[in-house]
Amino acid sequence: MRIAFLLHNAYAIGGTTRTTFTLAASLAERHDVRLVSVFRHRAAPLLEPPAEVPLTTLVDRRVTSAVTEDPRAGQPGRYFPAGESRVGQYHRLAEQRIIDWLAETDADVVISTRTGLNVLLARFGPSHALRIGQEHLTHDTHPHRLRRRLRRWYPHLDALVTMTRADARAHRTGLHLPHDMVEAIPNSVPGTTVPPADCTAKVIVAAGRLARVKRYDMLIEAFARISTQRPDWTLRIYGGGPEKDRLAADIERLGPGGRVQLMGARTPLDPEWAKGSIAAVTSAHESFGMTIVEAMRCGLPVVSTDCPHGPREIIRDGIDGLLVPRDDVRAYSEALLRLMDDQQLRTRMGTAARERAARAFAPHDAARRYDELLNALRSRHTGLPSGVPSSPRGNRLLGAAALYRATGTLLARGALRRLRRVVLRARMR
Repeated sequence: MRIAFLLHNAYAIGGTTRTTFTLAASLAERHDVRLVSVFRHRAAPLLEPPAEVPLTTLVDRRVTSAVTEDPRAGQPGRYFPAGESRVGQYHRLAEQRIIDWLAETDADVVISTRTGLNVLLARFGPSHALRIGQEHLTHDTHPHRLRRRLRRWYPHLDALVTMTRADARAHRTGLHLPHDMVEAIPNSVPGTTVPPADCTAKVIVAAGRLARVKRYDMLIEAFARISTQRPDWTLRIYGGGPEKDRLAADIERLGPGGRVQLMGARTPLDPEWAKGSIAAVTSAHESFGMTIVEAMRCGLPVVSTDCPHGPREIIRDGIDGLLVPRDDVRAYSEALLRLMDDQQLRTRMGTAARERAARAFAPHDAARRYDELLNALRSRHTGLPSGVPSSPRGNRLLGAAALYRATGTLLARGALRRLRRVVLRARMR
């Protein structure tokens, strides 16, 4: 099959970009896969895309690009949904480039990787292709006005893939989606060539964007509570983001000083995980938790808040990590202290963590599950059987299906019902 992934910006660092590259590389072993980035802002991607998968761009935002001269780049978009955090970037030019690409692509499957792109795929996606949206954010974090748009357009997708089972249930219930339309397939993490941590270093490692949702202020406070008791331990926080100055002020105010370090962004992170003995996650919510699996893959036990939805589906509490009530700073300090004081426990949990990451979140397993999903969708897809679309009547009916996906009007629904009757009669022959 020809499979196309539609990304917001393949040239930026992010969990979605990383996991899309990994999945694309695995699927490329059996399929014709390509990557399509809506935006490009630099000469080369910050993360290395798979060599065998072509990458194209729809809107080049570099200063030297002719895009800066197109008046549509200064006009607000019409279709990208309000309430989506990137709505301000999707001007008329970006929308039109996406719509044009969807109309022209020969892909058998289009997989979009962002909520707003899922809406555009549902509305303008090619009638001949399977249209699959990925949700890398949780249903509960979407504002109400965005959920209204999703409730209208998501039913026009062929499938919606969430990162956790809990979020799949939330999307089915909150958006009134059929049970078999929503599938939970966790992100995968490739193996590492870095030797695993031996859990002897007195270092706690955290990594991710310095944003409020990650609550590194809670982590700094939890460490500060116990830092005087264990003065030989340090905390390293990797990443960049808008909270950097505020976190630096928290470090100064709470007093752990040089033993809490903001390390900046690093790529790759595996060598940094391997220098530690404990991984720390204090998020308010996680749609999945890529850094959790990455740390486990490097042999670190993870202390994580038991937030919705990812950590509980990754960490086995007491076996390969510890789960702590989401807002309990004291309990988080105690969980850190438990591992800091017991090297044998750290080593045992780290080994279990590495084994679980390799077994449950391997790229070939995610690719297998996508293959199963695509085969199931093909078998029940409402497209016409081979031979029918080539007729004038078949083409008109396919056009009606596309109209229904784009407008949802009663007239188009009637045309789609006629399409389904034709399909049923054709299959009964």
